[in-house]
Amino acid sequence: MCRVPGPYDDLVDHLVRSSPLSASEAERVVAEVLSYFAEPVQDYVRRRHAELRNRGWHNDRIFAALGPELATRRVSPPALSARQLRRLVYG
Repeated sequence: MCRVPGPYDDLVDHLVRSSPLSASEAERVVAEVLSYFAEPVQDYVRRRHAELRNRGWHNDRIFAALGPELATRRVSPPALSARQLRRLVYG
């Protein structure tokens, strides 16, 4: 079976050379990472809010943590205030 070349073949090849991953495992890892960073801001904020609430965090602490987290995203959105973050979570 012939595989269609993709834009991240060089990354997959690098992972195969530099780790114990097989080509198919490396492809899955790359796809998972790309999917993670493609998550829309609103979905990310809601998901992380739920995760942190499940850890027992209160909203003040959650919203203080989310701003710096968003800044580390591959394509970071503009800085959001705690109020804007609350609106993303609660509408």
